[in-house]
Amino acid sequence: MRAALVDIDGVLTVSWQPLPGAVEALARLRAAGVPLVLLTNTTSRTRAAIASTLADTGFPVRAEDILTAPAVTGRYLAAQHPGARCLLLNSGAIAEDLGDVRLVAPGEDADVVVVGGAGPEFGYEALDAVFRQLRRGARLVAVHRNLYWRTRDGLRLDTGAFLLGLERAARVEAVVVGKPSAAFFAIALDRLGVPAGDAVMIGDDIDSDVLAAQRHGVTGVLVRTGKYLPETHRAADPQPDHVLDSFADVPRLFGLDD
Repeated sequence: MRAALVDIDGVLTVSWQPLPGAVEALARLRAAGVPLVLLTNTTSRTRAAIASTLADTGFPVRAEDILTAPAVTGRYLAAQHPGARCLLLNSGAIAEDLGDVRLVAPGEDADVVVVGGAGPEFGYEALDAVFRQLRRGARLVAVHRNLYWRTRDGLRLDTGAFLLGLERAARVEAVVVGKPSAAFFAIALDRLGVPAGDAVMIGDDIDSDVLAAQRHGVTGVLVRTGKYLPETHRAADPQPDHVLDSFADVPRLFGLDD
Protein backbone atom coordinates (compact mmCIF):
# COMPACT_ATOMS: atom_id res chain seq x y z
CA MET A 1 0.00 0.00 0.00
CA ARG A 2 1.60 3.22 -1.18
CA ALA A 3 -1.22 5.78 -1.28
CA ALA A 4 -4.50 6.56 0.47
CA LEU A 5 -7.91 7.71 -0.70
CA VAL A 6 -9.72 9.09 2.33
CA ASP A 7 -13.38 9.95 2.78
CA ILE A 8 -13.95 13.03 4.94
CA ASP A 9 -17.42 13.06 6.49
CA GLY A 10 -17.76 10.25 9.01
CA VAL A 11 -14.08 9.28 8.72
CA LEU A 12 -12.10 12.40 9.60
CA THR A 13 -14.98 14.50 10.93
CA VAL A 14 -18.63 14.47 11.97
CA SER A 15 -20.44 17.79 11.48
CA TRP A 16 -16.98 19.15 10.56
CA GLN A 17 -15.54 18.41 14.00
CA PRO A 18 -12.49 16.08 14.08
CA LEU A 19 -13.06 12.53 15.25
CA PRO A 20 -10.71 11.32 18.03
CA GLY A 21 -7.20 10.70 16.75
CA ALA A 22 -7.98 11.69 13.15
CA VAL A 23 -5.84 14.84 13.05
CA GLU A 24 -2.85 13.02 14.51
CA ALA A 25 -3.25 10.04 12.16
CA LEU A 26 -3.40 12.22 9.06
CA ALA A 27 -0.35 14.14 10.26
CA ARG A 28 1.56 10.85 10.65
CA LEU A 29 0.70 9.81 7.09
CA ARG A 30 1.83 13.22 5.87
CA ALA A 31 5.10 13.04 7.81
CA ALA A 32 5.80 9.59 6.35
CA GLY A 33 5.30 10.93 2.82
CA VAL A 34 2.21 8.82 2.04
CA PRO A 35 0.48 10.34 -1.03
CA LEU A 36 -3.18 10.94 -0.30
CA VAL A 37 -6.29 12.56 -1.66
CA LEU A 38 -9.44 13.32 0.28
CA LEU A 39 -12.57 12.22 -1.57
CA THR A 40 -15.97 13.56 -0.64
CA ASN A 41 -19.52 13.50 -1.93
CA THR A 42 -20.19 16.57 0.21
CA THR A 43 -22.19 19.15 -1.71
CA SER A 44 -22.65 21.81 0.95
CA ARG A 45 -19.23 23.45 0.46
CA THR A 46 -16.61 24.00 -2.22
CA ARG A 47 -13.27 22.26 -1.92
CA ALA A 48 -11.61 25.55 -0.95
CA ALA A 49 -14.10 25.99 1.89
CA ILE A 50 -13.65 22.36 2.96
CA ALA A 51 -9.87 22.75 3.04
CA SER A 52 -10.16 25.92 5.11
CA THR A 53 -12.52 24.27 7.60
CA LEU A 54 -10.30 21.22 7.99
CA ALA A 55 -7.15 23.30 8.36
CA ASP A 56 -8.80 25.44 11.02
CA THR A 57 -9.41 22.30 13.10
CA GLY A 58 -5.81 21.12 12.77
CA PHE A 59 -5.77 18.85 9.72
CA PRO A 60 -2.68 19.28 7.48
CA VAL A 61 -4.81 19.75 4.34
CA ARG A 62 -4.75 22.03 1.28
CA ALA A 63 -7.43 22.60 -1.34
CA GLU A 64 -5.42 20.65 -3.92
CA ASP A 65 -5.63 17.57 -1.66
CA ILE A 66 -9.41 17.46 -2.01
CA LEU A 67 -11.53 15.98 -4.78
CA THR A 68 -15.23 16.78 -4.51
CA ALA A 69 -18.14 15.15 -6.30
CA PRO A 70 -19.29 18.56 -7.63
CA ALA A 71 -15.86 19.13 -9.22
CA VAL A 72 -16.06 15.75 -10.95
CA THR A 73 -19.64 16.56 -11.97
CA GLY A 74 -18.45 19.78 -13.60
CA ARG A 75 -15.84 17.83 -15.59
CA TYR A 76 -18.46 15.30 -16.66
CA LEU A 77 -20.93 17.97 -17.82
CA ALA A 78 -18.25 19.84 -19.76
CA ALA A 79 -17.25 16.64 -21.56
CA GLN A 80 -20.64 15.02 -22.11
CA HIS A 81 -23.04 18.00 -22.28
CA PRO A 82 -21.00 21.03 -23.40
CA GLY A 83 -23.07 24.21 -23.38
CA ALA A 84 -26.11 22.46 -21.93
CA ARG A 85 -28.64 24.40 -19.86
CA CYS A 86 -28.45 22.84 -16.40
CA LEU A 87 -30.96 23.06 -13.59
CA LEU A 88 -29.25 22.50 -10.24
CA LEU A 89 -31.10 21.21 -7.18
CA ASN A 90 -28.69 21.27 -4.26
CA SER A 91 -28.34 22.35 -0.65
CA GLY A 92 -25.23 24.53 -0.50
CA ALA A 93 -23.13 26.72 -2.79
CA ILE A 94 -21.15 24.54 -5.21
CA ALA A 95 -21.15 26.62 -8.41
CA GLU A 96 -17.42 27.31 -8.00
CA ASP A 97 -16.58 23.60 -8.14
CA LEU A 98 -18.88 23.02 -11.12
CA GLY A 99 -16.78 25.36 -13.24
CA ASP A 100 -18.27 26.88 -16.39
CA VAL A 101 -21.53 24.93 -16.29
CA ARG A 102 -24.46 27.00 -17.62
CA LEU A 103 -27.02 27.12 -14.82
CA VAL A 104 -30.65 28.14 -15.41
CA ALA A 105 -33.41 29.24 -13.05
CA PRO A 106 -36.12 26.73 -12.00
CA GLY A 107 -38.71 28.19 -14.39
CA GLU A 108 -36.47 27.93 -17.46
CA ASP A 109 -36.19 24.91 -19.75
CA ALA A 110 -33.20 22.70 -18.97
CA ASP A 111 -31.29 20.13 -20.99
CA VAL A 112 -29.85 18.50 -17.87
CA VAL A 113 -31.07 18.32 -14.29
CA VAL A 114 -28.23 18.06 -11.75
CA VAL A 115 -29.26 16.73 -8.35
CA GLY A 116 -26.80 17.41 -5.55
CA GLY A 117 -26.97 17.08 -1.78
CA ALA A 118 -30.34 17.04 -0.05
CA GLY A 119 -31.56 19.70 2.35
CA PRO A 120 -34.43 22.15 2.89
CA GLU A 121 -34.37 22.99 -0.83
CA PHE A 122 -35.78 19.53 -1.61
CA GLY A 123 -39.42 20.52 -1.09
CA TYR A 124 -42.44 19.52 -3.16
CA GLU A 125 -42.30 22.45 -5.59
CA ALA A 126 -38.61 21.94 -6.34
CA LEU A 127 -38.94 18.17 -6.80
CA ASP A 128 -42.05 18.58 -8.95
CA ALA A 129 -40.20 21.11 -11.13
CA VAL A 130 -37.40 18.57 -11.61
CA PHE A 131 -39.95 15.87 -12.43
CA ARG A 132 -41.54 18.06 -15.12
CA GLN A 133 -38.15 18.84 -16.66
CA LEU A 134 -37.38 15.13 -16.83
CA ARG A 135 -40.74 14.41 -18.44
CA ARG A 136 -39.89 17.03 -21.07
CA GLY A 137 -36.73 15.10 -21.92
CA ALA A 138 -34.00 16.55 -19.70
CA ARG A 139 -31.16 14.19 -18.72
CA LEU A 140 -30.73 13.37 -15.03
CA VAL A 141 -27.27 13.64 -13.46
CA ALA A 142 -26.74 12.97 -9.77
CA VAL A 143 -23.72 14.14 -7.81
CA HIS A 144 -24.23 11.05 -5.63
CA ARG A 145 -26.99 8.75 -4.46
CA ASN A 146 -26.19 8.38 -0.76
CA LEU A 147 -29.29 7.53 1.26
CA TYR A 148 -28.14 9.20 4.48
CA TRP A 149 -25.20 10.77 6.30
CA ARG A 150 -24.28 11.24 9.94
CA THR A 151 -24.30 14.50 11.87
CA ARG A 152 -23.81 15.23 15.56
CA ASP A 153 -27.60 14.74 15.86
CA GLY A 154 -27.58 11.30 14.20
CA LEU A 155 -28.36 10.02 10.70
CA ARG A 156 -30.02 12.46 8.27
CA LEU A 157 -31.84 11.70 5.01
CA ASP A 158 -29.85 12.34 1.83
CA THR A 159 -30.24 12.56 -1.93
CA GLY A 160 -30.62 8.87 -2.75
CA ALA A 161 -34.07 8.68 -1.16
CA PHE A 162 -35.37 11.44 -3.45
CA LEU A 163 -33.46 10.23 -6.49
CA LEU A 164 -35.12 6.82 -6.39
CA GLY A 165 -38.53 8.47 -6.49
CA LEU A 166 -37.61 10.78 -9.37
CA GLU A 167 -36.19 7.92 -11.42
CA ARG A 168 -39.26 5.79 -10.95
CA ALA A 169 -41.79 8.58 -11.49
CA ALA A 170 -40.11 9.98 -14.60
CA ARG A 171 -38.99 6.57 -15.88
CA VAL A 172 -35.39 7.63 -16.28
CA GLU A 173 -32.07 6.48 -14.82
CA ALA A 174 -29.63 8.95 -13.34
CA VAL A 175 -25.97 9.10 -14.28
CA VAL A 176 -24.15 9.14 -10.92
CA VAL A 177 -20.85 11.00 -11.09
CA GLY A 178 -19.54 10.98 -7.50
CA LYS A 179 -18.74 7.93 -5.42
CA PRO A 180 -19.29 5.05 -6.19
CA SER A 181 -18.70 5.79 -9.89
CA ALA A 182 -15.62 4.37 -11.59
CA ALA A 183 -14.75 7.83 -12.96
CA PHE A 184 -14.45 9.30 -9.48
CA PHE A 185 -11.92 6.69 -8.37
CA ALA A 186 -10.04 6.87 -11.69
CA ILE A 187 -9.57 10.63 -11.37
CA ALA A 188 -8.34 10.23 -7.77
CA LEU A 189 -5.83 7.52 -8.72
CA ASP A 190 -4.60 9.59 -11.66
CA ARG A 191 -4.04 12.52 -9.33
CA LEU A 192 -1.96 10.31 -7.02
CA GLY A 193 -0.09 8.70 -9.89
CA VAL A 194 -0.48 5.14 -8.58
CA PRO A 195 -2.25 2.04 -9.91
CA ALA A 196 -5.39 0.84 -8.13
CA GLY A 197 -3.55 -2.09 -6.55
CA ASP A 198 -1.19 0.24 -4.68
CA ALA A 199 -3.93 2.32 -3.02
CA VAL A 200 -6.37 1.95 -0.14
CA MET A 201 -9.78 3.60 0.22
CA ILE A 202 -10.77 4.46 3.80
CA GLY A 203 -14.47 5.12 4.30
CA ASP A 204 -17.49 4.74 6.56
CA ASP A 205 -19.95 3.96 3.74
CA ILE A 206 -19.59 0.26 3.03
CA ASP A 207 -21.22 0.53 -0.40
CA SER A 208 -20.17 3.87 -1.90
CA ASP A 209 -16.70 3.99 -0.33
CA VAL A 210 -15.38 0.54 0.46
CA LEU A 211 -17.00 -2.04 -1.81
CA ALA A 212 -17.04 0.42 -4.71
CA ALA A 213 -13.29 0.86 -4.33
CA GLN A 214 -12.76 -2.89 -4.15
CA ARG A 215 -14.68 -3.36 -7.41
CA HIS A 216 -12.14 -1.06 -9.04
CA GLY A 217 -9.11 -2.90 -7.65
CA VAL A 218 -8.46 -0.59 -4.68
CA THR A 219 -8.05 -2.13 -1.22
CA GLY A 220 -11.09 -1.26 0.89
CA VAL A 221 -10.88 -0.17 4.54
CA LEU A 222 -14.10 0.24 6.51
CA VAL A 223 -14.03 2.32 9.71
CA ARG A 224 -16.60 1.90 12.47
CA THR A 225 -17.39 5.60 12.67
CA GLY A 226 -19.74 7.97 10.87
CA LYS A 227 -22.58 6.16 9.10
CA TYR A 228 -21.21 2.70 9.91
CA LEU A 229 -24.00 0.30 10.84
CA PRO A 230 -23.35 -3.26 12.07
CA GLU A 231 -26.29 -4.63 10.08
CA THR A 232 -25.00 -3.31 6.75
CA HIS A 233 -21.55 -4.64 7.60
CA ARG A 234 -22.91 -8.12 8.32
CA ALA A 235 -24.97 -8.15 5.12
CA ALA A 236 -22.16 -6.95 2.85
CA ASP A 237 -21.11 -9.25 0.01
CA PRO A 238 -18.20 -9.30 -0.38
CA GLN A 239 -16.83 -8.20 2.94
CA PRO A 240 -14.38 -5.27 3.28
CA ASP A 241 -10.70 -6.08 2.92
CA HIS A 242 -10.02 -4.43 6.30
CA VAL A 243 -12.17 -3.17 9.17
CA LEU A 244 -10.79 -0.66 11.69
CA ASP A 245 -12.31 1.03 14.70
CA SER A 246 -11.44 4.48 13.37
CA PHE A 247 -9.11 6.48 11.15
CA ALA A 248 -6.73 6.70 14.10
CA ASP A 249 -5.78 3.07 13.32
CA VAL A 250 -4.89 3.71 9.66
CA PRO A 251 -1.14 4.50 10.10
CA ARG A 252 -0.59 0.89 11.21
CA LEU A 253 -1.73 -0.30 7.76
CA PHE A 254 1.24 1.59 6.34
CA GLY A 255 3.68 0.12 8.87
CA LEU A 256 3.75 3.28 10.97
CA ASP A 257 3.68 1.66 14.39
CA ASP A 258 3.53 3.69 17.60
